[in-house]
Amino acid sequence: MAASLLAREVSDLCLGKPALRSLSVSATVGDALTTLKRSRDNYISFWNCNHGHFSEVDKVDAVAALDDCRCVGKVCVADIIGFLCKEENLSNPGIALQAPVSVLIPKTGDFVRHLESNASLVEAMDLILEGVQNIVIPMEIGGKNSRKKLLQNNLSKSTFHNGRQYCWLTQEDMVRYLVNSISLFSSAAVNPINSLDIINVQDIPAVHYDDPASSALPLLAKCLEMQTSVAIIDGEGKLIGEISPYKLNSCDEDVAAAIATLSAGELMAYIDFGGPPEDLIQLVKERLQERKLVKALELMEDYSGNSSVSSSCSSSSDDEFGVGRSVVKSVGNSARSVKRSEAIVCHPWSSLVAVMIQALAHRINYVWVVKEDRTLFGIVTFAGMMKIFRETIEDHDLGKALKKSPT
Repeated sequence: MAASLLAREVSDLCLGKPALRSLSVSATVGDALTTLKRSRDNYISFWNCNHGHFSEVDKVDAVAALDDCRCVGKVCVADIIGFLCKEENLSNPGIALQAPVSVLIPKTGDFVRHLESNASLVEAMDLILEGVQNIVIPMEIGGKNSRKKLLQNNLSKSTFHNGRQYCWLTQEDMVRYLVNSISLFSSAAVNPINSLDIINVQDIPAVHYDDPASSALPLLAKCLEMQTSVAIIDGEGKLIGEISPYKLNSCDEDVAAAIATLSAGELMAYIDFGGPPEDLIQLVKERLQERKLVKALELMEDYSGNSSVSSSCSSSSDDEFGVGRSVVKSVGNSARSVKRSEAIVCHPWSSLVAVMIQALAHRINYVWVVKEDRTLFGIVTFAGMMKIFRETIEDHDLGKALKKSPT
C-alpha cells in the first residue's frame, strides 16, 4: 500500500490542470481586482519578482533573477473585500485600491511552498500536515534555452519561470486521489469521524446571527488562509448558515459596504443566491450616510446606478472551489443535487469516506459537524482527513518492518 503511494509523483495529480496566473511584486490591489474580474480564476498567485518586460541590457540579470523567483502567496476577491472593509479604506476605496498587493499577503505563517514535480504524494501530504495550505508544482514546457525564449517572447508576465509554468496542487486533488484509492484504506475509511480525533471542536470559526458582520472579519481572514468558512449560529448554538470566502469571491467590491454595516444574518441574505433584497441595499446606503462614508456610498451608487453592473453576487456554479451556502444540508441527502446556497453538514457518527465524498462533491475543503438537533459540534477539514491516511501508511510500514525484523 505505502509503496504504491510513495511511487505516485505529484505531477500525476496535476495532469490537465491550468497554469496559474500571477501578479508581480509591483502590482497594486486594483491591479489584482482587475485581473480577477477579467479572468475565470478564483485566485491569482503573487510572486516576489517583477513580471514586466525586460530591456536587452537587463536580460542577463533577469535570467539570473528568475532563479530566485518564488510564489509567496495568492490573492482572491474575498481578500480585497476584507481589505476594503477597514474603516480607513471605506473612507476612500479609490485610494485603498492603489495600495501594493503585498498588503493582502499574510506576514506570518508558511502557507505556500514549492515542490518539485517528481516529489511523492506522501511528501505533499506531510507539507499539508505541517500547516502549508498551498503547494506550487512546476510544469515543464521547454529545453535548456526556454528561459531565454521566455524573455525574448515577453512572457514574463505569466507564470513562466526557468522555462516552466506552474500549477496549484490543492488539498482537493490529494483527497480525490485518496478516495480513488480507498480500497487501500478501507479499515480506517469506514470508521465514524468522532472515533478518529479529526473533528475540531475547540477552534470553530463562528459568530452569532445578530452580531455585526464586521465582527467576522478576523475569522474570515483566518478562514481564507485555512480554506474554510465562518459559521452563523443562533442563540441556541444551532448552525443556520455561513459566511463563505468562496461566495465572496463571486461578489463585487461594493459588498465591503454591506459587511461594514449589516449584521451577520443580514449579510447572509445580502450575498445569498439570487442577489441582495432591495430593502437591504437601501439599509446599507442609509447606514453609510449615518457614518458619513461618502466614498463608500458613491461606490454603491456606481454599481446600483449602472444597469450593466450588478451589485449582487454571482450565482455561477462553475467556481473552482465552490461558493458560500446559507441553508443547512444534511449528509443523509448528499446524493441529491443541492443549491449553491446550502451549508454542507455531517454528523459525528458519519463515516470518514462519506464525509470525504460529500466534501469532494461540493468542492469544499471542509464539512460542518452538527448534532442531531443541528447544534454546531465542530468542523472537519481535508487536512484532518489526510492525517488519518498518513497515520495508516505509517502503521502499515511499521507492521511490515516488525515482520521482517529477526526474532
